[in-house]
Amino acid sequence: AFKLLGWQALGPKGQAALAVACGSAAAVVVWKWVARKRILQKMEEARQWRDDSLEQMEKMIWKFKQKNPGIQSEFILSLSLVELAEKLREETLSPESVLYTYVKKALEVTQEVNCVTDFIHGCEEQLQEVKKQKEKGLLYGIPVSIKDHIGCKGHISTCGLVHFLGKVEKDDSVIVKVLKKQGAIPFVKTNTPQSMINYDCSNLIFGQTINPLNHKKSPGGSSGGEGALIAGGGSLLGFGTDVAGSIQLPSSFCGLCGLKPTGNRLSTLGLASPIAGMKSATIGPMARDVDSLVLCMKALLCDELFSLDPSIPPMPFREEIYSSSKPLRIGYYEDDGYFQPSPSMRRAVRETKNLLQLRGHTLIPFVPPRLNYVVDELYTKGLFSDGCANLLDKFKGDIVDSNLKSQINCYRLPILVKRIFAFLLKPIYPRIARDLNALCGVG
Repeated sequence: AFKLLGWQALGPKGQAALAVACGSAAAVVVWKWVARKRILQKMEEARQWRDDSLEQMEKMIWKFKQKNPGIQSEFILSLSLVELAEKLREETLSPESVLYTYVKKALEVTQEVNCVTDFIHGCEEQLQEVKKQKEKGLLYGIPVSIKDHIGCKGHISTCGLVHFLGKVEKDDSVIVKVLKKQGAIPFVKTNTPQSMINYDCSNLIFGQTINPLNHKKSPGGSSGGEGALIAGGGSLLGFGTDVAGSIQLPSSFCGLCGLKPTGNRLSTLGLASPIAGMKSATIGPMARDVDSLVLCMKALLCDELFSLDPSIPPMPFREEIYSSSKPLRIGYYEDDGYFQPSPSMRRAVRETKNLLQLRGHTLIPFVPPRLNYVVDELYTKGLFSDGCANLLDKFKGDIVDSNLKSQINCYRLPILVKRIFAFLLKPIYPRIARDLNALCGVG
């Protein structure tokens, strides 16, 4: 009776307003439920084609094994990249045996650590093309893995985001074209964190990638899938990208060698990006040893690269400089004054310094200047010059991975709120205050 009297007390207008409000709230709830269901369906479809591609790998291995029962898999997997390349050029090993050995191993590794997002089914056709080449490239017959967002014709570059699902690449990226020209065979794509702006390797589409050396640890990010696959033995040579450690950290976490080349040394044309127009990313190789990186750079810095992307300076690999025994003057630092190094990092720098001095080189200590300015004004403002708007736009119609929630929530704060927090935190946490101001963008 009391509820009825309350309802009647509202009057016709009040009752209508309340009904509209309740109906609107119910509509919003239903809309959000439908939207979330669509997102989950897209994710499930992506996981299904990933599973289908892994099944395709299994079938390919089984067929080859039936025809070639005596393949020397353990011997092939024991060879370094330089050794394997030499045996392939000498034809003491066949490209088929090498490709199928690494497809099998990559499948085993991803079943353990979840690092492969897609099988590049065109690798078998590329294998036949490689065998037809009149001149054997420096990477003749070498299976190569590539990070998820590196464009490969007929495949999706997801960046771990629903936004990119369904957008099939119409052409290979420049780096993939050059690899193929040099005889390499791209055969799998590897996992990244959602949006790639993170040092872990997890997204809601393909899940968490773990470190093959320690399953309780992360392989690092954002090229974490590459790091995990190579460290697990499923690839000899892979390609990651790096804005602020995305090659370096996975290489460190997984005990590998990685190279972040100077900007604009290798082409980034054909790479998907969570931030439109971003020019600060570089692409580089990851491998088990330095000699592998050297061979890779010799192969990539070729006329094919310079013609496909005229913005790349036509500077080939200079063997005379690399092989020179002339003493060098090398600058080093143990602490840049901004990022606190771990004891193991300090030790590594000291050991490297001592080894270089024993070889006759001159080591000069220095501290990188104006690190606060570099990080806040050049890096953060350069990356988020629009106040994070473009990145956040890619998260529309998506669900934020738990590893990124605090990060994305910070990005989503209105600019005025960021500035207020920065002002309040400046006396206590000046570094956080500078970060928040930098996230407001330029202007």
